[in-house]
Amino acid sequence: MSKRSKSPLARALVLLALTTAGALQAATIPPGTQLSPRQEMVRNNGAEPESLDPAYIETVNAGEIDRDLFEGLTSTDHHDNVVPGVAESWKQTDATTWVFKLRKNAVWSNGQPVTADDFVYAWRRFLDPKTAAKIAATYGVYLLNGLEVVNGRKPVTELGVRAIDKQTLEVKTAGPVPYLLRVVSVAQYAPQPKATIDKFGRDWTKPGNMVGNGAYVLKDWQVNSKVVIEKSPTYWDAANVQLTRVTYLCVEDNNADLKLYQSGENDFMQQLAPGVFTALKAQYPAEMHNGPLLGIRYYSLNNADPLLKDIRVRKALSMVIDRDILAGKVTADGQPPLYGLAVKGLASISQTRYDWADWPMDRKIAEAKKLLAEAGVKPGTHLKFTYNNSDYHKKVAIFTASEWKTKLGLETDMDSLEFKVLVRKRHDGDYQIARNGWVATFNDATIFLALVQCGSDANDNRTCNKKAEELIEQGNASTDPARREALLTQAAKLAMDDYPLIPLLQYSVPRLIKPWIGGYDDANGTDRYRSKDFYILKH
Repeated sequence: MSKRSKSPLARALVLLALTTAGALQAATIPPGTQLSPRQEMVRNNGAEPESLDPAYIETVNAGEIDRDLFEGLTSTDHHDNVVPGVAESWKQTDATTWVFKLRKNAVWSNGQPVTADDFVYAWRRFLDPKTAAKIAATYGVYLLNGLEVVNGRKPVTELGVRAIDKQTLEVKTAGPVPYLLRVVSVAQYAPQPKATIDKFGRDWTKPGNMVGNGAYVLKDWQVNSKVVIEKSPTYWDAANVQLTRVTYLCVEDNNADLKLYQSGENDFMQQLAPGVFTALKAQYPAEMHNGPLLGIRYYSLNNADPLLKDIRVRKALSMVIDRDILAGKVTADGQPPLYGLAVKGLASISQTRYDWADWPMDRKIAEAKKLLAEAGVKPGTHLKFTYNNSDYHKKVAIFTASEWKTKLGLETDMDSLEFKVLVRKRHDGDYQIARNGWVATFNDATIFLALVQCGSDANDNRTCNKKAEELIEQGNASTDPARREALLTQAAKLAMDDYPLIPLLQYSVPRLIKPWIGGYDDANGTDRYRSKDFYILKH
């Protein structure tokens, strides 16, 4: 059979076989590597996790810790390759049905076996509207009846997941999802210990109570300070886990993060402050890392706000921000300017740019002033901008406020909050303009389109373009990759022409990492790292 004549399902099965084969090539410690007798690491996680309950987490910060405490059917290694997790094998029996075989040596930290029923319980609990998980619809969309369950239109028993037996799990998807192996690697789809949750309720995630199935167990959690985890003796792959203890710091301030690194109290920075990349790269050339990510830095616009509900105002605010100056002189850390939703490297979608992106700034300003005048917005009008406690976000916010002031005569009132408070306010619609960001948990356009989809819990902007929604549905129903990409690209352009948000930059994460930390890969576009893939070199 020639490649051209293969059916969509056949192509998907070939891809599945290749993905599984790639999983067998997961990185190991290079031969001859000398390890330190002390395998402990301290890394800054950037903020206090909003929860450690897989059903309630939504931020990168919480998800990174939970990937150590829990393990799903699959996982992704430090190269962002899909690797087996609790499932030791899988097969796709038709376009929307997958069967996973669970390993018999997968156990919880209390020694009890992990079974297919634990996944059924976890997924139903996650998507149950009674749970009120903040990110349920974003991930529930992939499963058969997932959105219907989240929205209360069908009972959780009709969710597309069932235990065939203790070691066999069947998953049915809402449509063709050839990238399902990546979807089920996210922390939200890890199994959950029903008996422990029933016993402790919301307190089940506290140290001493938590039961997990990951490579690590929760040892300590000091709110707004640190989360400490230790190697789990019951983990099925414990023999290949090197780090015995990992401390996640909860430091939002970039300068404080740097000081801890320089004093030797932190091995792994979260992110550099803007404007210091060049100097620190010269000072620490062997310790600087800055790989591109599948992520977008953007500002959420509350489209229900009396001022911002006018598309002309939203467009004017976006037009006058000089992304080239922002990228080249303000952040100055290699993050490219962005004028659309899709970032470079994102699968199943093409990048698009606003038509005015290449206009001279004078023309942009003239058009923006015209739009504001038509909308009845006068110079001196106040905007309220909300961001989280970080020098990085503060400096970008000050630059943006200056753009709006000098070019449009608008005043900006700043409101700095803890990260978890900012997240809650965005969800509640209790903001006008808010700092936001999104890094893909897996490489497919759907995870980005969630930011602009009607009713999506990732859409803090509260917008809905019905035509774009129809195109997304058509694209996701298609088994033709080219047609799917064309439809999803068109949908993204239509949605962004409503100016629901302001795209600014494509993410990278400039950070310093001690030279004795092994296992880091700058090419990991999702910035998701399991502690089990790190090791400490002798130094």
